[in-house]
Amino acid sequence: MKKIELGHTSLKVSAVGMGCMGLSHAYGAAMNLKDIHEVVMKAIDLGYTFFDTAEVYGSDYDPHHNERMLGEILGPVRDRIVLATKGGIRFDDSDDGNATHPLITDASRASLRNSVEGSLRRLQTDHIDLYYQHRIDPKVQPEEVAEVMAELIKEGKILYWGISEANEDYLRRAHAVCPVAAIQNRYSMMARWHENLFPVVKELGVGFVAFSPMANGLLTGCYNTQSQFDQKTDFRASMPQYSKESFDKNQALFDLVNRLAAQYEATPAQISLAWMINKGIVPIPGTRKTARLEENAGSADIEMTADELKRIDAALDSMEMSEVFGGSKIVR
Repeated sequence: MKKIELGHTSLKVSAVGMGCMGLSHAYGAAMNLKDIHEVVMKAIDLGYTFFDTAEVYGSDYDPHHNERMLGEILGPVRDRIVLATKGGIRFDDSDDGNATHPLITDASRASLRNSVEGSLRRLQTDHIDLYYQHRIDPKVQPEEVAEVMAELIKEGKILYWGISEANEDYLRRAHAVCPVAAIQNRYSMMARWHENLFPVVKELGVGFVAFSPMANGLLTGCYNTQSQFDQKTDFRASMPQYSKESFDKNQALFDLVNRLAAQYEATPAQISLAWMINKGIVPIPGTRKTARLEENAGSADIEMTADELKRIDAALDSMEMSEVFGGSKIVR
């Protein structure tokens, strides 16, 4: 798979990264080590070099499952990959038992330092290539967070840092203290509310990494009104784009993606990813299936012109869509 430099950094990452969250969290019960090993090693064989995790990707019985499993698997290939993880949040488990627990942010100096040390230990590595503040903490100024990240970079514990779900003001203020390598924001054909950041990241030389690039799987074309999800372990059970009425509301979107898939001799999933790759964005779709890894990797070979991208965006602007999941609620 082709590689690109991420923002102003020297990090060369695969054009499609692997979002590892779903292996342990939010898309059903966590997978076991053997099955995760099979998926991750297949990704590496296909040319994936960019792997994304977080300290909170786990279950009630094993809250750090994702990092711990990846640490067991990635040691022999550590020098061939770019490893990203995140810290600064925890889940409010006192909620009603649904999968989508509210978030509690903590980007204090002590919290971030403890999180980095924990991630290094679980990932069995001496450094993290890209470390994200997982969500903005309204109690902590961006300059304070950037100072901590600068210290961690100086100490060699992280190489670069980023912000997940960044906004322009926070990004500019943080970047002025310690240059931000990348932002990781939700982005898909159904979730385009961060497009105002495109000129900002270009100006600052910051990479844009997109999570949930297929609207949590809806744009793969693999689901319908009969699809069912576990209320306790799968976020999709409460996502508005998976409600029965949403499929009629999103028919124009499905038709557009299918027309483009026929035009490019591709799949709907590949079109959804190629649309953003050709904008200079690095998507990090997740999957539990090796066949999907190969399908997603193929999106990096699809070339769309600037005029085609404008036509697609104009079509998206003009069509009706259902609501789409915007993330777990931050409670404090």
